[in-house]
Amino acid sequence: MKTFRIVLWIAVVALAGVLVFLTLTITQSKQQLAEGPFGVPFQLVAQDGQPITEKAFQEKPTALFFGFTHCPEVCPTTLFELNGWMHKVDPDGTKINGFFVSVDPERDTPELLGQYVSNVTDRVKGISGPPAKVNEMVKGFKVYAKKVPVDEKDPDGDYTMDHTASVFLLDNGGRFAGTIAYGENPDTAIKKLENLING
Repeated sequence: MKTFRIVLWIAVVALAGVLVFLTLTITQSKQQLAEGPFGVPFQLVAQDGQPITEKAFQEKPTALFFGFTHCPEVCPTTLFELNGWMHKVDPDGTKINGFFVSVDPERDTPELLGQYVSNVTDRVKGISGPPAKVNEMVKGFKVYAKKVPVDEKDPDGDYTMDHTASVFLLDNGGRFAGTIAYGENPDTAIKKLENLING
């Protein structure tokens, strides 16, 4: 009986140690998310053909959206709405940046992306580049993106993309500050952008 109690206490102490370790690990991960820039370092290409890195997301508050030019509804709607919100909260265009990263770099060259984005907004800059580098960046920013064949019987034919539809909000250090969901109430979205600008 005495041996059983000793074993039981050892098990309790071991379990407590594991719980403390997990708590510290989770807390540390949250602190890193809050303290460090969101995402991963990258080297891609802006719509004007110039190199662009994660430093662009750290210059001032940033609204960041991931999508693709063949997107039938979510992407053009989000770009249009984001353009209006940004003009409202920052009429001079000096307080907040906007970026649209392609999740379909095989079709979305920087030039094509630039034409697409500039048809909708003058406040958001398109980003694309070599598919491997773009895909690495997308994964590093915890964005879901998956190629889906239009015809299941022809997996190598035309396709669309399933992807995260939220706008990521980053503060002027590139730290994660929240999201604007697709279909978010416009007043709520504007308030989130105002709070982002005012820090």
